[in-house]
Amino acid sequence: MNLQQEGVKIVRTTVAYDCGGRCPLRLHVKDGIIVRVEGDDAEEPEQLRTCVRCRALRKEVYHPDRLKYPMKRVGPKGKGQFEQISWDEAYDTIIDRLTHIKNTYGNGSLFLASGGGYLGALHRAGGAFAKLLGLFGGYSSTYGNVSSEGAVWAVMAQYGSVMVGNSRDDLLNSRLILLWGWDPARMISGTNTTYHLIRAKEAGIKIVCIDPRYHDSAVILADQWIPIRPGTDTAMMAAMANVIIKENLQDQAFLDKYTIGFDQFQAYVLGHEDGVDKTPAWAEAITGVPAHTIENLAREYATTKPAALMDCQGPARSAMGEQYNRGAMTLCAMTGNVGKKGGSAGGGLMGIPVGHMFRASSIPGSKNPIEAGGPSIKGTLDLNLRTLKRIHINKIFDAILKGKAGGYPADIKLGWFVSNNFLNQLGNTNKAAQALSQLDFMIVNDLFMTPTARYADILLPVTHVAERNDLTRPWPSGPYYTHVNKAINPPGECKSDFEIACELAERLGFKDFNPNTESEWLRAFVEKNPETGPQIKDYDKFREEGIHRVRLEEPIIAFKKQIEDIEKYPFETPSGKIEIFSQRAAELHNPLCPPVPQYIPTQEGVTDPLRAKYPFQVLTPHGKTRVHSHLGNVDWLKEVEPHRCWINPVDATPRGIKDGDPIHVFNDRGKILITAWVTERIIPGVICVFEGTWYDPDEEGVCRGGCANVLTNDVFSEGGASALNTLLAEVARASAASVPSKNK
Repeated sequence: MNLQQEGVKIVRTTVAYDCGGRCPLRLHVKDGIIVRVEGDDAEEPEQLRTCVRCRALRKEVYHPDRLKYPMKRVGPKGKGQFEQISWDEAYDTIIDRLTHIKNTYGNGSLFLASGGGYLGALHRAGGAFAKLLGLFGGYSSTYGNVSSEGAVWAVMAQYGSVMVGNSRDDLLNSRLILLWGWDPARMISGTNTTYHLIRAKEAGIKIVCIDPRYHDSAVILADQWIPIRPGTDTAMMAAMANVIIKENLQDQAFLDKYTIGFDQFQAYVLGHEDGVDKTPAWAEAITGVPAHTIENLAREYATTKPAALMDCQGPARSAMGEQYNRGAMTLCAMTGNVGKKGGSAGGGLMGIPVGHMFRASSIPGSKNPIEAGGPSIKGTLDLNLRTLKRIHINKIFDAILKGKAGGYPADIKLGWFVSNNFLNQLGNTNKAAQALSQLDFMIVNDLFMTPTARYADILLPVTHVAERNDLTRPWPSGPYYTHVNKAINPPGECKSDFEIACELAERLGFKDFNPNTESEWLRAFVEKNPETGPQIKDYDKFREEGIHRVRLEEPIIAFKKQIEDIEKYPFETPSGKIEIFSQRAAELHNPLCPPVPQYIPTQEGVTDPLRAKYPFQVLTPHGKTRVHSHLGNVDWLKEVEPHRCWINPVDATPRGIKDGDPIHVFNDRGKILITAWVTERIIPGVICVFEGTWYDPDEEGVCRGGCANVLTNDVFSEGGASALNTLLAEVARASAASVPSKNK
């Protein structure tokens, strides 16, 4: 069929979701309407396969609930009662409130909450509004990454770099792959990761999955599944190190040449410090993993060369998350797998330096006067310095409630929420709702009236990625670059976040806020970036094709240069080596943030006495059909995988719970209503509620949307990890009349 003859135009583009992939798309457009979505049409092995999320893009673009006009609140906060207004009225109201609060309370009372809802270069809202408010005199902001702050702290402590990943094609050079706490079939950490893992399995490479759940990746890939209790991974890692050391299986030559501090770690593992020998039997009592399983895996990992230990961000989002990643990195060093083909450096981030979003271009910003002065935080591991003038991302609602009296840098009066649904996605949602109810004034830019947007005073409708031109990059892996090409016009009066910022800047009298046209910005971002400039010789061709693929002569190996010549290319740590012992961590004098990786029990962990009241450890992983809460209102995707709570029959049967029953999951922070999935694919004592469904409290305060963060806590680890996978709860069968909402 000749689509061109039938009036169909194919637009090559991509999305800017925070999903871990960046999939090339072909949008079929007829009469200004997207009629079909297809994925990449390149040949293997370069084809980048599109997942179910992007396949449903049309249903989001044309969702009947799309916001199309500016609105102002006319009812109580949180009730979602709004009326349409003009852009002029919206802008006048915003400028009036900004000016009043600045003059009355100071710039610190203006709070910008920017998230990862859109990860483009030009239209990424955080940069535009940070520049705007910086020119306005400053604002309060956040510190930390919800998904990966623990992992970032860990890799900066141990390696001094976040680029710790090998390109995914290198998996075929391994002889053993450990997927530790990682379900790449759901959490897309590189578009073609699962494809390369399947190729590895087909090539006979053994794959072991270590996780409390027999998840989709384990079903597809695993030769062995090792179930483990949540939050105890570092104990198992310490026990593996114990076996390796006692049997003299470590790569001592590698440790001597490339690391510092192995002796101190060895002293911890063998119990020289605390009198506790970290044996497999010791770890079995904590982790639930049989001692002989730990012993066998330790020997196999140490003697199978090369081997790739792939840790991830899920277990790192916990009360001791950074210790998990440091433990993984230490095992990688002990076995000499760092910087080697088929090996891995660990660290959870898996980022490679070609194409990574960390190196993307963006509009030049303006300094935030609120953050001027004070001690330098470059390279520091001390979170106290990083939160002197910023608010940790998982504490923003606590900061709104308590302000300076609670030890925060400002009393927040106005909140501007762009590219996020933080009420839904940060810890302790009921507390967040209380905070937003008390906020003096709130602005939200969004596609939909999300749970966060329901609390806004002014609600601004923004364009979808299909209605923009922009640049994106794969955030954990490449190697390629992508171009967003506008396929359709936006509905109603929607504007891009960047356009909104520019129009406000003009009204506020900030000259030269936007000196370029959109096409000039994008061309400059490509041609002047030191990475893309030399690689992309023809910008117009890149824009037309929507992608530039980087041809690799061989796989990218993290720290290959350092391992080949440590004298010429030292690690970016104070010692120039891999720091198994971190002096910077030691100088914190914090027993919860030790200088070598350790297993440390936590509140709401497996050993907490609170389990007598709330016996279940709760996991809150990424869902298959959402990007956090993004796409959480798309019916097609809800049909693919209904929202359910995984619970083992051992736990369900005594509670009278059968598969498909409505159940309540609850703790002191709140209660949700959700459907039970009774399955042996999760270990006893653990339940799983996937994050991202929309907060929908009923008259009694029960969230009928099953929002996982009603149950989570708004705390963070000593390394900065949002502890969204460290929590306890109880489960009870709900009445037959209870029906979960459709999460609209």
